[in-house]
Amino acid sequence: MHHFSRLKTLLIWLVAIAAIIVAAPNLLSQAQLSSLPGWLRQARVTLGLDLQGGSHIVLRLERSDIIRDRLEATVASVRDALRGAGIRYTGLTGTAQTVTVKITDTAQLEAAAGLLKSLTSANISLQQSNDGQLTLQISDKAIDADTVVARTRSLDIVARRIAGFGKQDFVVRPDGDDRIAVQVLGAVDAERLKNLLNEPAALSFHLIDESMTGQQALAGRWPATSQVLYSLDDPPVPYLIDRTVIATGADFAEVDTKTDPQTEDGAIVYRLNDEAAKRLARATTDNVGKHLAIVFDDQVMADPVIEAPITDGSGEISANFSEEGVQDLAVMLRAGALPATLTSVEERTVSPVFGSESVFSGLVAGIVAVVLVAALMIALYRMLGIIAVVSLAFNLVLIVAVLSLSGAILTLPGIAGLVLIVGMAVDSNVLIYERIREEERVAHATFAQAVGRGFSRAFATIVDANVTIFIAAVILFFVGSESIRGFAVTLAVGILTTILTAFTSTRGLVAAWLARRHPRHLPKSALTGLFEHANIRFMGIRRYVFTASAALCIAAMLAFATVGLQLGIDFTGGSLIEVTAKQGNADLADLSARLNELNLGPVRVEPIGDAANALIRVGSQDGGENAEQSVATFIRGELADDYDFRRVEVVGPAVSGELTMLATSGILASLFAILVYIWIRFEWQFAVGAIVATLHDVIIMLGLFVLTGMEFNLTSVAALLTVVGYSLNDTVVVYDRMRENLKRYKKMPLPILIDAAINQTLSRTILTAATTLLALLALYVFGGAVIRSFTFTMLFGVALGTFSSIYIAAPVLIIFRLRQETGDGDEGDISMKSGKPAV
Repeated sequence: MHHFSRLKTLLIWLVAIAAIIVAAPNLLSQAQLSSLPGWLRQARVTLGLDLQGGSHIVLRLERSDIIRDRLEATVASVRDALRGAGIRYTGLTGTAQTVTVKITDTAQLEAAAGLLKSLTSANISLQQSNDGQLTLQISDKAIDADTVVARTRSLDIVARRIAGFGKQDFVVRPDGDDRIAVQVLGAVDAERLKNLLNEPAALSFHLIDESMTGQQALAGRWPATSQVLYSLDDPPVPYLIDRTVIATGADFAEVDTKTDPQTEDGAIVYRLNDEAAKRLARATTDNVGKHLAIVFDDQVMADPVIEAPITDGSGEISANFSEEGVQDLAVMLRAGALPATLTSVEERTVSPVFGSESVFSGLVAGIVAVVLVAALMIALYRMLGIIAVVSLAFNLVLIVAVLSLSGAILTLPGIAGLVLIVGMAVDSNVLIYERIREEERVAHATFAQAVGRGFSRAFATIVDANVTIFIAAVILFFVGSESIRGFAVTLAVGILTTILTAFTSTRGLVAAWLARRHPRHLPKSALTGLFEHANIRFMGIRRYVFTASAALCIAAMLAFATVGLQLGIDFTGGSLIEVTAKQGNADLADLSARLNELNLGPVRVEPIGDAANALIRVGSQDGGENAEQSVATFIRGELADDYDFRRVEVVGPAVSGELTMLATSGILASLFAILVYIWIRFEWQFAVGAIVATLHDVIIMLGLFVLTGMEFNLTSVAALLTVVGYSLNDTVVVYDRMRENLKRYKKMPLPILIDAAINQTLSRTILTAATTLLALLALYVFGGAVIRSFTFTMLFGVALGTFSSIYIAAPVLIIFRLRQETGDGDEGDISMKSGKPAV
């Protein structure tokens, strides 16, 4: 231990300097950053949407539009093929995913069937009947393939629309086969943005079929070459429109807006490309005096009279739109038409003010947590405590550096993860220091030898203990929302850097201290001997505690089955809106009265944070995704004059169902992976003990949610999995000592051996729980109202995990006979004075 190589020391210093250089830009202002090299200027932690404000919107392509387009294309292909071959037919129709046509001359049936086979593929089948009817069936696979193609086309169009909206800091990415996730940072008008992205914006020019009026067409039959479309008026007016397309929005070479200074009505000014201009010139020349129909998303936007031929390919489209509406229409036309309607199925919007408040609260909570943990470690370990604090500081700098270089997004739960790491990071130091103390006292080794043995023997325990939480973090990354992923990344990175710093910086500093000061023992002023002579017979009351815990679990399960959890909108769908009064305090009674008049179903208004804030909860709507999104629109319209919107979360039924499945599968996958690891690293009885202890913790935690009425959402799932990982962390430490004692004391009765292992690790168990609880307490007090329930769950969970690692995981080993008792009684007088089993 004295000879910590110079190469290792140099590498540690190089890593430390590099980490400081990479992390430093996060402390600089934008003006100061401009003077730095480009690579360093960009290496900053990216703040998530909940910390800098913005909107996260998930859009789903409407499958019905994809089916309609494929059906129309197939019908047109059948029509063209049969007409081109001169085959007479009747009854060509398309319904759902089926196209049928009847060949009037049965002698031509085989020829027609052979012709239509060229239209079939693996995803389209052809059926033939004896009465001359041919049926083309479009499979779901064909629609799925079309959906993926449409999604790919839509990605670029959506990005162009957002850029045209004036936003530069945004991300557009695919989310599954039929969805697009959009994240726009900064101050955003979410309603306007959704309207801009939802519309297909398919614009086309047609002639109006004036052979009959729209009403006459509806009353009878209209020509196959025309179709009935409705205007944008209220009530809508029917028009008979010729199907022939003269020009589309894709033919626009230039698009601009114009506002009449007198009427303030907006208009679109356009210029067509050369080919479309020629088509428009021919059509208008031949039809002077007739009406031109301008169709927007299958609705007649305008029907101007063709007073003269339009030969220059330019013109304007007047519509009863606001100035913003005309500007948005111009943006959509410039970006191009979407292949299908995009329906918003999820929205999470945060105001920049709310984000900055969250950053400040998180920083305060982090600073308080570091101060409290540092004070406790220095009070307990003196010089070694100072080394642990220096290592903790290096650990935090390293985490920030890794997050900066990797481009990982730091979210509000991610800040909570950093604070949690502050409490848990010193666990490795505590394990090492307690092992050093034990080696010095029990093995009668010199202090230098005890230090070397302490580091080497604590290594496997530290790795085993942290793997459980790392597995939970990895699972959370794949099943969580954007903010939960931030928590998972921060937690995972923190675990890896904690293990690294424990055996590099901490070991290097301890080695330097040994070489410089030559201490012969732990500092006498250290207070870690509080549990040195602990001889608590935990297993003596195991039956009573086990019975009481079983009764609590049964009560919790009964409450869960009868009362149930108060599920959040992540799992039920609905809307969660936080507002703050522009003047004075929020009037909860007035808010309830005004919102109930909107007929949105059950509405709950609750206080949150200070008196100016209020939280509005609206249950899931029966009308599907569009009805769900309309809730936020109605509430914004009703309250915009009196309240600012701090955050808005809207989850549709499709997303909520998937989140429920993801959360359930994530919990099961996490538990399975952790338990498989314990099974591999230990004997099967240990895995069973871990299973029972984990189930105990999960059931009691669910009972807590039922008892307190706290909302159970994705953040709760993150807290639950983290608690499970922490609990197993404690359990693994105790199990590791049991395994060591099993090899050393082969005839010791199992209850005594378990008590010995628990007492030997009691200092570490209590101290780690204390540091973690201190950090979480700082987060609970200073972290803000949004993550308070998460922090409360973690506080309870840490205490519960500490309990279950002693009184649940350990007794199970006796029940499942980890080792057969010899019954010879030669260990009956075993004592555990000084924390060591005496034999």
